[in-house]
Amino acid sequence: MTAAAFFDLDRTLLPKASGPALSAAMRQTGVVSARFPGESLVFGYFNLLGESLGSIALARQAVHVARGRAADAFDEAAEVAADVLEPLVGPFARMLIEEHHDAGRLVVLATTTPEHLVRPLAERLGIDAVIATRYEVGEDGRFTGRHDGHFVWSMGKIAAVRDWADQQGVDLDASFAYSDSIYDAPLLRAVGNPGAVNPDPRLQALAVAARWPVLHFDTSPGVFKLPVIGLELQRSLALLARPELFPYARFSIRGVDNVPRVGPAILVGNHRSYFDAMAMLVAMGRTSRSARFLGKKELFDVPGLGAFFRAGGGISVDRRGDDPDSPDAFAAAVRALAGGELVAMMPEGTIPRGIDFFEPGMTGYPGAARLAQLTKVPVIPFAITGTEQVWPRSSRLPRVTQVLRRPEVTVTFGEPVELKRRSVVRDMERVFDAITALLPDEVREPPRPTLAELARAYPDGRVPDEDRWYAVDGDGDEG
Repeated sequence: MTAAAFFDLDRTLLPKASGPALSAAMRQTGVVSARFPGESLVFGYFNLLGESLGSIALARQAVHVARGRAADAFDEAAEVAADVLEPLVGPFARMLIEEHHDAGRLVVLATTTPEHLVRPLAERLGIDAVIATRYEVGEDGRFTGRHDGHFVWSMGKIAAVRDWADQQGVDLDASFAYSDSIYDAPLLRAVGNPGAVNPDPRLQALAVAARWPVLHFDTSPGVFKLPVIGLELQRSLALLARPELFPYARFSIRGVDNVPRVGPAILVGNHRSYFDAMAMLVAMGRTSRSARFLGKKELFDVPGLGAFFRAGGGISVDRRGDDPDSPDAFAAAVRALAGGELVAMMPEGTIPRGIDFFEPGMTGYPGAARLAQLTKVPVIPFAITGTEQVWPRSSRLPRVTQVLRRPEVTVTFGEPVELKRRSVVRDMERVFDAITALLPDEVREPPRPTLAELARAYPDGRVPDEDRWYAVDGDGDEG
């Protein structure tokens, strides 16, 4: 037996209801002459909270609109609607369809929407079969005003899916299903691999209780969105991360216009402090975007914290593996870029320690150049300064008492790096040079530190005897 992947349509493959586009297409082609009463309110509620019994009652009655019309009367409207709806299907949904095809599974559209209205859209998406509400056609070739078979909703949908699966020899236990609606719970329970996509509040609760994956086809897998309002966790935190929340630091964010408003890009910068994460959160709040940040696996392994990072769009990088660029992280980053997202990384991998913190120039992993060469997306350099004054490596917590003498934290985004895309090593050098060029002189070529400054660059605040020679005389406090 083979397996299949069943996709709901509205608020699943599509981010919102298909009804407005279908209704407009039918008016445009003259199949219907006017909107149905309360149309905007019904679809507005649906887009916000999902299906309701009222919207389904209207869907049941829609069969009467077609009564007496020729079976092909809606064909033009279906094509017009597909022109509008097909571009709305997000890249991550398309990638998932392709992955199921690559795995040898049939891809099926399972929707309440009438089959004659959605088949053109399904064909454009490369979907193999459509399980949808069908309208009966009489011997005269006209719709009779009755349903032909199941009304494909809730228990009617799972019944139609079971009938189709039996006919096609499909094993539901090995199959996948994706839906946004609590009314599709019977279908989700019937397959071995359910997925709650952009779930309504009740399905969200069920998915959490049943430990089903919660997905959003407009973001990378695993990214959490706040229920109902649909705002990414990272984006909500960035909007809340106002400088006023950090009275012990002053922020200066520059070059925000260099971050693309839409489309993929790789953000690459330096790493100076544990406070860099807060600085970047403040900086991203000045843009209209969120980003998929690569971080070391050790952070993601911390119970609770790791789940929070993943929900915020973090990508775990295993620096202890055979490949320093972490194949799994690389694949996740490629996927995010293919979906039109930003990917951010600090290629040094960790905060430079001790003497290395004061060495001019940058070194690190070449993952950013490899990604750029593969995906052909722009690389945007960014430079962070001052965060080590807020939270030096020698401290367990940020210095929150520096309210009267607040250090300045800067995040500067530069123009896209001009890459040759012939040599990964040389392109990575160009990226490092671009980041370094954004730094002030005292950071780009720092003077030799005092012993106290050197001590702050070690985790325990103590300079090993063999490294003391690097510090200048004076200010001998070792922290």
